[in-house]
Amino acid sequence: MSAPVQCPVHPDVHLIEDHRAGDLVCPACGLVVGDRLVDVGTEWRSFSNERSGNDPSRVGAPENPLLSGGDLSTTIAVGFGGSDSDNSLANAQRKSMNNTDRQMTAAMSLIREMSERIHLPRNIQENASRIFKDVLDSRALRGKNNEAQAAACLYIACRKDGVPRTFKEICAVSRVSKKEIGRCFKIIIRNLETNLEQITSADFMSRFCGNLYLPNSIQAAATRIAKRAVDMDLVAGRTPISIAAAAIYMASQASGEKRSAKEIGDVAGAAEITVRQTYKLLYPKAAELFPEDFRFVTPIEALPNS
Repeated sequence: MSAPVQCPVHPDVHLIEDHRAGDLVCPACGLVVGDRLVDVGTEWRSFSNERSGNDPSRVGAPENPLLSGGDLSTTIAVGFGGSDSDNSLANAQRKSMNNTDRQMTAAMSLIREMSERIHLPRNIQENASRIFKDVLDSRALRGKNNEAQAAACLYIACRKDGVPRTFKEICAVSRVSKKEIGRCFKIIIRNLETNLEQITSADFMSRFCGNLYLPNSIQAAATRIAKRAVDMDLVAGRTPISIAAAAIYMASQASGEKRSAKEIGDVAGAAEITVRQTYKLLYPKAAELFPEDFRFVTPIEALPNS
């Protein structure tokens, strides 16, 4: 049994271990008693970019089940060091991918970019990527624009997670037309037999009122107005977005926090004339639409009639 390591000058002093240098040092006199010890701490060494010093990860990205082989393949790039090596490694990895993985990787990148631009959480990004994978495997959209497919999958993921976005909002963060996204959406729903809950105006109220800086009282009133309007069959053929916008317009005009039809239309993604036309359908029954406890600043008879 080996004798314990100790300082010959100060045998009773507890030695300090220098993890970085791998030495045992006497704190009393500074004598290095033992050197080149094994460091049992975490090894923070990066192989992604040796010169940056920013990435403390020794390992690569986690396994991705959406890519064939779980994205655990190994590629050796020719050359060493410098940005040329980084580029050659990236090119080698792209070449080693099959066509499906290339399409999937591009789609995940597009979904991430679009999601970040409209502040969607990671779980929606992941759900959209899974839907895209199902679409890819079904070959239902073969030949269609990859970005239109990705945008449609993101739209569906938002609907499924109960945070719907309008086609106009999704179109605004992509480089494809609303028509292309809509076409892909219909094919996906038909081929994957995906059931989506019906969108109602209440799904948009919180976000629209929040973006208009309206208080909860007006949001609650607008939600009630929209629901009653649908129940009374006043807005047949109108979209949930235009109904929500018109209800917000009515509730705000009756309060001290008035918003114009144009302001509301800009937030909702609806034309000003659409907001006004839908509002005109509500106006004759305004007295029946408002909550009983609503505090009117502007009485119903003084509300705009168009």
